[in-house]
Amino acid sequence: MADPAAVPLHTESPTMLSTTRGKLLLALLCAVAFIDFIDASIVNIALPSIRRSLHFSELGLQWVPSGYLLTYGGFMLLGGRLADLIGRRRVLVTGTIVIAIASLIGGLANSSGVLVGARLAQGLGASLMLPAALSILTTTFTQPSDRRAALGVWGGVGGLASAAGVMFGGLLTEGLGWRWVMFVNPVAIVFVLAGIRALIAPDARPPRLRGFDVPGALLVTGGMLLLVFALVRAPTVGWGAAETVAELAGALLLLAAFAVNEMRRSDALAPLSIFRSNGLGYSNATQLIAFAGLIAMFFFLTLYMQNVLGYSPIQTGLAYLPLCGTIGIAAGISPALIARIGTRPLIVGGALISAGGVFWLSRIPVGGHFATDLLPGMIVLSLGFGPVFVAVTTAANDGVPADRAGLAASLLNASQQLGAALGLAIFTALATSRTDGLLADHVAPPAALTSGFSRGLVACSAFLVAAAVIGLRATQTRGENAERPSDEPDFAARSDGRSEQPVVAGSGA
Repeated sequence: MADPAAVPLHTESPTMLSTTRGKLLLALLCAVAFIDFIDASIVNIALPSIRRSLHFSELGLQWVPSGYLLTYGGFMLLGGRLADLIGRRRVLVTGTIVIAIASLIGGLANSSGVLVGARLAQGLGASLMLPAALSILTTTFTQPSDRRAALGVWGGVGGLASAAGVMFGGLLTEGLGWRWVMFVNPVAIVFVLAGIRALIAPDARPPRLRGFDVPGALLVTGGMLLLVFALVRAPTVGWGAAETVAELAGALLLLAAFAVNEMRRSDALAPLSIFRSNGLGYSNATQLIAFAGLIAMFFFLTLYMQNVLGYSPIQTGLAYLPLCGTIGIAAGISPALIARIGTRPLIVGGALISAGGVFWLSRIPVGGHFATDLLPGMIVLSLGFGPVFVAVTTAANDGVPADRAGLAASLLNASQQLGAALGLAIFTALATSRTDGLLADHVAPPAALTSGFSRGLVACSAFLVAAAVIGLRATQTRGENAERPSDEPDFAARSDGRSEQPVVAGSGA
């Protein structure tokens, strides 16, 4: 018979992530992230088919990918703050339904205007979904081991989706047809909504919008929309064009007015004190610059494979399969590395490794071969890409009060979308200028295109080096989440004065 004295009186309760329900919740939230991230790139390979089917003009076609980017980045900050103030589950469900309806309309579109409108609505839905989901994750998985693992999986899924969008876009376009790059969303969202109903309990409090910062919401949303709009159009109308300069100046004025408004209000939409969280601003800046280089890199590689090497959509999609697998592996080991060495070395090292891979890819020849000219560089860059995404996500959410988790999530994802828009605007202009100059000198089109892509990729690698330099000032954490208390008015507090935490059904919360 066992000695009663040898039996501990208390056993350590399991962590949230060690339970089946916790694992299912993490899978659900990452599925939300995957849908939102993949929608940014899944249409790219389908663009030629979309143009033929709906008779797009050359200028109009750019708004199929750019329309999503415009509203996704433009409304992101507002979406994240609404999640904090009126309830994360409410905002998550609303955004999910918006994306489902918009995707269905887009798949059924019989005109260019309907499809562009659907893409704009998709971006709006994503701007609500993503920060709500990430803030639920960061306020649910709060123990250090859980937090590292959950953010590691989230970061891995985000990095994977950025590449997988191209792969799935090619497979769907050549298989079922381009409309299925839209129809796939409603099918997936049926399961997402069922998961939300089963795993996330209704928000514990009614919406609290009394004193809501309406001027701040209008200023930041208007400024972000105008900024992304200007960046998207700049390569077409010209960086020096009067309208581009006017749009960029107007965006900066609106955002400056927003900052002044936030400093003067006690009920600010985005209290500037959040940037006192350890390294948040540098983490977001690192994300912006890194994604400027990485997203443009995917764009150039896809065009190179299709327009120079003559790959079909399905061949182009399958070419990204090794990259996706390597990103998944690299992201999977990142939480353990964060626990040992912290986020900063992973951000800096990962960005430099990615820069090396992209520079390797910039050496592409006109008659290139996948195994020798693309695969090695893709593997190298993916070894850095996964860890950067995981470490930046972990760093940017470290030390953020629970009642500002949605705001922090929206800032991180807005920096990603702005980075994508900035990178495409700058680097496509560089590549196009090089290609047009060579074509004017009667260089053969494949050689002119390849030279332009090469110049763009060199610039992408330079941005990744810059991201590594900025990353030297990013948050250094091992995932402990040293949360700062909030010093803002209690918009997201319960009646007992404690900050509200997301309640997971059946968790005992």
